[in-house]
Amino acid sequence: MESTTRTKSPQVVEGWTGRLFEDFAIGDIYYHPFGKTVTQADNQNFTLTTQNVSKTHVDANFGAKTEFGRPLVNSTFTLALVTGQSTIDLSMNVFANMGWDEVRMPAPVYEGDTIYSRSKVLALRESKSRPNLGLVTVATEGYNQDGTVVITYRRTFMVYKKGFLPSVESSRPDESSLPAVEGSR
Repeated sequence: MESTTRTKSPQVVEGWTGRLFEDFAIGDIYYHPFGKTVTQADNQNFTLTTQNVSKTHVDANFGAKTEFGRPLVNSTFTLALVTGQSTIDLSMNVFANMGWDEVRMPAPVYEGDTIYSRSKVLALRESKSRPNLGLVTVATEGYNQDGTVVITYRRTFMVYKKGFLPSVESSRPDESSLPAVEGSR
């Protein structure tokens, strides 16, 4: 198979930089692109790091004797994971999270489950106290590999408006001080 070459001059291509307030519309649905298979290490590390002493998360022998027959994944891990999955689509340019409401866990998550998520934009409004920001409210669901919804919640966050996002260039090193990209001369 022959390789094709592009005749266009090489250029620096900026990566995805996230949405700003004006990029959202009520009713938009985002299927977040990354799934995550939850491991025993994820569950135990998160549970122990947060000093949660529930045996149902870290004691497999205890978990085996419950009606579930195995350990349950820490529900706050599930909340953190699904919130994290949504960041690429919703809140890369967040100023602050304002809150999570109506958090529900309709089905358990087990070690070995793969979690996916999606969000729907419910409300938008400009900030009254910060003219450079807008508030976005979304409904988010996390679901497992079988399509079973395992978490639902509403989240409101403040996000920058166009023209007000702090410069990315000012937060990274001067590119002239970086070594050449491998393969270039």
